[in-house]
Parts: sequence; structure tokens; C-alpha cells
Amino acid sequence: MKGFMGAQLQLPPMYSAKLLDGKRAYEFARKGIEKELKTVQVYFHEIELLSFNIPEITVRILCSKGTYIRSFARDLGIALNSGAYLSALERTAIGQFSVKDAFTLESFEGYLQEIK
Repeated sequence: MKGFMGAQLQLPPMYSAKLLDGKRAYEFARKGIEKELKTVQVYFHEIELLSFNIPEITVRILCSKGTYIRSFARDLGIALNSGAYLSALERTAIGQFSVKDAFTLESFEGYLQEIK
């Protein structure tokens, strides 16, 4: 996985919201229309292997905006001369916003009661 660190050219997945000819790529994909997607430059700041239990791995990634994690899974499978896909994704932060700072359902209900 060290080979993925830093700047990378990444091919977005066909089932993505990437704009192609004014429409989302997934709109073409759902109709079976093949369109050529262009690679985009992304940046991987950190990649950490959290668990390795064949056939599943868990990875923590800190990356630039515009990174496609499904594409990372595909590219990792190719690098391993194997197949790979994304079975789950949990976004824990976006910019300055973190899950650690988020309301729980109970605390949000309490907050709503306070402001009434």
C-alpha cells in the first residue's frame, strides 16, 4: 500500500457522480452506455492497514477531496494481481467536520428540547 502514498492518477468508477457531457457518469452506466472517463489527480496523505482477515481487510485512509475509494479498492486488487471491491465505507471526517464532534441521536434530541 506504500505505493499508493502521495500523488496518484486515479480513474473514477463508471458508477460515479462525475460529470460527462453534462450528465452524471452513473446515468450513462445505468443505460449500458460506455463513456471514457479521464484520470484525475488525487493525493493519499495516510494509508493504514487496520485489520487483515482473509478475504477482508480494513484500511484507514486520509486523502484529498475528489478521491474515489472504490477506485482505490479496484487499484489495490490490480496491484495484488487479484480482484478487490469495496464492501463498506465510513467517512469519519470532511475538512474541519469530524464524526467525533457529531451529535448522537439522544444529544440532538436534548439540544432540540433546549432551543424550544
